[in-house]
Amino acid sequence: MGAEASTCQQVLVLWVQGPVDSRSHWGSEEDRRWRSGWVPCVSLLNAWTEIERAQIQVQKMTLWSLMLWFPLSAVLCQGPRVPGLNPKPNAGESELIVLRPWVPRGPGSYRVKRDWIIPPIRVLENSKHVPEDLVQIKSDKIFTSQVIYKLEGPGVDQEPKNLFEIDDKSGIIRSKQPLDREKHKSFKLKAFALSTSGQRLENPTIIEIMVLDQNDNRPSFIKNQFTGSVSEFSVPGTSVMSVSASDADDPSTDNAILSYSILSQESEPANAVTKVMFGINNETGAIYTRDVGLDREVVKSFRLRLQVADMSGMGLTSEGVAIVHVTDINNHAPQFSPSMYHASGVENRKDYELCRVNVTDRDDRGTGNWEAKYTITRGNAGGNFEVHTDPVSNQGVVTVVKPLDFEGQSEYTLVLTVVNQNPLSSKAPNFPVSSATVVVRVVNENEAPRFREDPIQVLVPESVAPGTILKTNLAYDPDQTGLRYDIVTDPERWLDVNKLTGDIITRRPLNIRSPHLKNGVYNAVVRATDAEGMATSATLLITLMETNDYPPQLVPVSGIVCRPGNHPDSFLLLTAVDEDLAPHAEPFTFELLDEMTVNWTVVPVNKTHTRLHSLVELEVGQYTVDVLVSDSGTPFLSSFAQVNVTVCACDRFSQCRSETAAILGSSVGISFIAVAIVIAASLLLLLLLLLAVAINSCTSRHHLQKESALLVGESEEDVRDNVLNYDEQGGGEEDENAYNLDLLNPSEAPHIPASFFCPGPLGDVGPRVGKPPLRKDAPHNLPSPTYPRRPPADPTDIEDYINDGLEAADHDPNVPPYDTALIYDHEGEGSLAGSLSSIASGSSDGDQDYDYLNDWGPRFKKLANMFDPR
Repeated sequence: MGAEASTCQQVLVLWVQGPVDSRSHWGSEEDRRWRSGWVPCVSLLNAWTEIERAQIQVQKMTLWSLMLWFPLSAVLCQGPRVPGLNPKPNAGESELIVLRPWVPRGPGSYRVKRDWIIPPIRVLENSKHVPEDLVQIKSDKIFTSQVIYKLEGPGVDQEPKNLFEIDDKSGIIRSKQPLDREKHKSFKLKAFALSTSGQRLENPTIIEIMVLDQNDNRPSFIKNQFTGSVSEFSVPGTSVMSVSASDADDPSTDNAILSYSILSQESEPANAVTKVMFGINNETGAIYTRDVGLDREVVKSFRLRLQVADMSGMGLTSEGVAIVHVTDINNHAPQFSPSMYHASGVENRKDYELCRVNVTDRDDRGTGNWEAKYTITRGNAGGNFEVHTDPVSNQGVVTVVKPLDFEGQSEYTLVLTVVNQNPLSSKAPNFPVSSATVVVRVVNENEAPRFREDPIQVLVPESVAPGTILKTNLAYDPDQTGLRYDIVTDPERWLDVNKLTGDIITRRPLNIRSPHLKNGVYNAVVRATDAEGMATSATLLITLMETNDYPPQLVPVSGIVCRPGNHPDSFLLLTAVDEDLAPHAEPFTFELLDEMTVNWTVVPVNKTHTRLHSLVELEVGQYTVDVLVSDSGTPFLSSFAQVNVTVCACDRFSQCRSETAAILGSSVGISFIAVAIVIAASLLLLLLLLLAVAINSCTSRHHLQKESALLVGESEEDVRDNVLNYDEQGGGEEDENAYNLDLLNPSEAPHIPASFFCPGPLGDVGPRVGKPPLRKDAPHNLPSPTYPRRPPADPTDIEDYINDGLEAADHDPNVPPYDTALIYDHEGEGSLAGSLSSIASGSSDGDQDYDYLNDWGPRFKKLANMFDPR
């Protein structure tokens, strides 16, 4: 092969060195000799000719160009040796032929040097012949100077290092160790020709080394185990899944062409199916069904042993596993087992389990093909029952969601049907839907009374009279037993109830201004109890309607009117106060009596105020004007009031000028000094008289209380009215005073406000002399309310007596308000009850002998030591 390569190289050298025009002689006998013996070489030369005809620019090729082309041409240009052109190399000579181009062929004949396009060098991977010579490069500078060759790039001085090297003198490139294509497919190296001084003699040349693949890698499946599924009763050809494998060899060669196959098949349970049920596409690895008869109730899954081989099935092999699960289809309808059930339900209860029904289903447990869905198709018109599925047992759970009533219906017959969550497959048998019957017997229980409405709504006017029936027929007992009624909550104690009939009755007048009303609604609670003690309560909501209960009161009832009539304040502004609410209050109507209209008139200002004017020029003095004021209620209420009007000459501040100045300025009547003396004497006499009466009253009151207390104490009828104090630790035996409750009785004692009592000589209090002042916040001229009479003889009504008196006091406008500091009367002195010490001895504590306490035992030892510490 070396000789053939050498001959071909010589031919190529002659071809390259010779001018293109000199090739015309190749059609001679010599040309025919070349063509007959070197057809491959001629083909190569013709290729070069076509390249030149295409005017491919070829740079000047130096004599050091690579000899890589020539080993390749030696392979291509194999043929009969031509004498003189294929000399046999001598023993020991290298097969790498050194190309010496551009040698002159004669005078005037020359060849322009060109650069070669060097094809890649192909090296087989995993070669055991290392080091191995790959190629030799030469430079024509070797004829003039010494040349040193260098090589650099990946595989030489870059990672991976030390794979290739070059002989710096001969230019031979060789591999140092076996190559691995799976790690490095190719290498691009750069060769240099340098002088001994390191000067670059030629341009660098790129050398590409391609690593040829060997079938040195087994194919392997990408998973240790593949898993797929197929529905039962699938037809042949149904796709199950695809498996795949990989091969690290060159995919462009047969080393990486894979082929798949199934080696064996195992069923679960074992031997449930013996025929081959699956096949595989040897190129794609797709697994499919080959036969019919897949039934999940018979076989659950298959285990397939797979094989993959490269070289289209003729090379290296590997094995894998594929698991095929047979999935369920809904080919079995659920069936009730049994189909008849009996249950008992307690009335008046809800949200509890009544019973459970069972079904069977051969489909895959836990899937939608197995899960049951129940429906009550008949017997549940009232919606008292529901049925749902237990997700664990698949049972139907029948529950009571609405209370049952034994008196209304004592037995129910329910019809249930069942289907699966998923629709039934077309491959399932055509059976009717399964159904079951549940007979429910209602158990009777004592039921609590039931109010006909809760809350109970009542709308009444606030002026409703006591004893009025507000509501009747409140409740009933489902068990037809008698009921008893009572009031549970009644903050104002306005209501009463008939214990047998349940009629709600007003006990006392209603007050819309009660603090227990919210938005005009009064809340109470009434209770009904049956014969067995079961009770039910309901809220009673009483809405009070405003009525016209109070007439308006005129204010003010006195004032000043300035004269003359053109004065800015020659009128008195009047208004009214009404305790009623709208629409029974304003607007107010003000009127004068007929006899008053001669000198006076009223001029309205707005809905609540009017002006009182004089029609004539009146003399200075006091005048009384009767005014009638009415509200706008239905029916309206009116009240008369006498207005005391002072007509006077006013100063610039609208105040009456001093009477002294008027008298001094008058020249008519008695002198001012005489009038002053008379007035002063009268006032002094009145003051002395009042002081004497006050002192006498206080002293008399003190003695009256003592005598009254003793007299009361002597009466056996009034013993219960005496309050004796036994728990006061500081009073001792002499504190025997009692308080006479008769003084609280307005029918026997005058009504005197507590704040007008004066202290007595021993610190007690007595009534003061004088008229009690009116409250500033109370309307004028209002009578005091009627206080309750003497307490009844029945002690159980004491509470009502006290509450009535408290309510009357709260609405009395002639006493101080509730937050005024009050001075209470002394509770009295003296008591008819004798001293307890007189029972044992009449002597003092010092004369007593307490030695007998020591004889009473250890429990009284402490007491004995206290009285006789000896």
